[in-house]
Amino acid sequence: MRMTKTVFISGISTDVGKTVVSAIIAEALEASYWKPIQAGDLDNSDSLKIKKYCSEQVTVLNEKFQLSKPMSPHAAAEIDQIQIEIDDFQTPTVNGNLVIEGAGGLMVPLNSNGLLVIDLIEKNNWPVILVSRHYLGSINHTLLSVEVLKKRNIPIAGIIFVGDENKATESIIAKQTQVPIWGRIPLAEKMNKEFVKNQAAIWKKNTFLQSFQKSKL
Repeated sequence: MRMTKTVFISGISTDVGKTVVSAIIAEALEASYWKPIQAGDLDNSDSLKIKKYCSEQVTVLNEKFQLSKPMSPHAAAEIDQIQIEIDDFQTPTVNGNLVIEGAGGLMVPLNSNGLLVIDLIEKNNWPVILVSRHYLGSINHTLLSVEVLKKRNIPIAGIIFVGDENKATESIIAKQTQVPIWGRIPLAEKMNKEFVKNQAAIWKKNTFLQSFQKSKL
């Protein structure tokens, strides 16, 4: 019998594909999905995208905070006159697996008093899947993200790359971090249910994902 798992999916930066990864992993794990903070784009939020692209096997939970402006959560919360505190966040009780999607990268500020996304991860001891995508500077962003996670002793389940292969980049990241490289999700010509379903079928057979389900992380 597999253990039920919670995993936090973070990008090395914005717009690297973490919502696509979240959809596919949630579908593969038949998990509940939770995005604690949505800043802006409320009519086309990441939670609404997951509902659109995933099957009924994925349960989408309500966000803790819906902020009106598409900007850093700390600034968007100030505009909405909302104060975000670390005690506002607890792991939801769900029946089965849980996929949590972050807002931007690990060091994104949530209030003006120094609260960061990574503080939520550390407090709740959520293991992290780090989503990386190849662009000039992505090696630096990936290594920095891994280093700050390790510094805080936050478990790193693995790294997933999005897009075309870049052997030079991926090999140096694997060598420098010693973090498992779970694989790659291609860029979708058209993002839809069929793409998520097909990718999820592949990822259900992924040995790293299977090992994670059986692990104590």
